[in-house]
Parts: sequence; C-alpha cells; structure tokens
Amino acid sequence: MKILVCISNVPDTTTKVKFVDGLKKLDETGIQWVINPWDELSLTRALELKDDPAKAIEKITVAHVGLVGAEPTIRKALAIGADDAIRINAAPADAYFVAAQLAEVIKNDPYEIILCGIESSDFNGSNVGGMLAELLGIPSVSAVSKMDLTNGEVILTREIDGGKENVSLPVPFVAIVQKGITKEPRIPSMRGIMMSRSKPITVTEPAAIDSLTEIVQYEMPKPRAACKYVDAENPGELISLLQNEAKII
Repeated sequence: MKILVCISNVPDTTTKVKFVDGLKKLDETGIQWVINPWDELSLTRALELKDDPAKAIEKITVAHVGLVGAEPTIRKALAIGADDAIRINAAPADAYFVAAQLAEVIKNDPYEIILCGIESSDFNGSNVGGMLAELLGIPSVSAVSKMDLTNGEVILTREIDGGKENVSLPVPFVAIVQKGITKEPRIPSMRGIMMSRSKPITVTEPAAIDSLTEIVQYEMPKPRAACKYVDAENPGELISLLQNEAKII
C-alpha cells in the first residue's frame, strides 16, 4: 500500500506579514518557510503506520505544487522520513489549480491513501482535499482526527457535532486531516537529514490548467483599538460601550 501526503510551503506563524506591488504580492524578504502544520501531522501519522510492519505500508511519498524555492521544505519532509517526493514546477495560484495539478500526477501513479491537511496556515481555504477527491473521482473524508489500519481495513475517526464518527471505506480515498491525528509532529533526526540528501525529488512540469481566481489586492487587518477599562461598579458604562461602540449587543 502506498501513501501520498500533499504538503504546502507556508510562512512560519511568527512571520511579520508585509505586502508589496500595491498590496498585490507578499513580501517574501526574510520569511522562514515551513511545512504546513496540518500536513506535517499527516506525514507523521503516515510514518507511524509505516513503522508497524503489520500495516504493510510500502512507500510514503510527499507531493507539492511550487517552484524550486520550496525544495528546502520538501527536503525537510524527506528528512522526517518520507521515501521520495514529487514537485510540480508551478507557483500555487489557487486551490483549484493546486488540486488539479496534483490530480494529473496521481492519475499517472495512483496511491491507495492520499492525505491532505484540513487547511493551510496562510490562506486557510480548506479546499484542496475535497477538490482533489472530486477530480480523481474517489471518496473523501473530512475532519479526520484518527486513522488506523487493521487487517487491511482502514478505519477513520472524524469529528462531528457532539461527538465522533468512525468510518470504514475502501481504498483509494482522500483523508482531510485535522489536529489530533497524532500527538506531535516528528522531528528530523541527524541520520534522517543526512539520508534526505540522496532521496529523489521528481520534478514534473505543470499541466495546462488555468486557475479560477485572481488576487486583486491584499488588505491588512485594521489595528486594534486601545483597551478600555470599566469600573466594576459601573455596569451601565460597560453596557453602553458594548451597544454603541462594539455593537455586539
């Protein structure tokens, strides 16, 4: 059984975001790029399954849509333990473009299990996993917080309102993974870092697919207003502020 983990290259969450070119482009100066946290958890769970010989996981591949600048992030995924990687040589224009490019690659080299993080920490769109499943014509399960293989049967646990739901389904499928799939992301070991240098990254040229959206302009959030303190003995002032300024009651 082969597992494909789709990964995004995102700015570290401590990055101070700035825009250039009339607020149309992210200023990438000084940005530390990392594996999207939900994708990193997906990869860790895949590796945990492979560590158990009874699960019969043959290979774990990571796939990314991005330019050559993303290869350090891909190498980190290989250092964590992925066997090989695929990089589709195109800037990730939007969710549809990314999903469609991944689908074209997967059609030529199918995988039994495809893992996607529930969202990326930059755009938070939560679209790629579902789109990818539709383009491939296979089932998808969202909000997956647990995955296990028992006697060749895949059991997924997903979060639902008021509880959890266990789902069993045949392969192939796309699992859209959220927090809880594993406890902590796996940290690359020194041996893993050394081995990653010789692991293959297959670079493929993108298919002729147009994106469906266009970024017109980014906009920074408005600065937070100064904090106001209200005397505990004056609830009337608090109510007035909530009604007339905050407008939440």
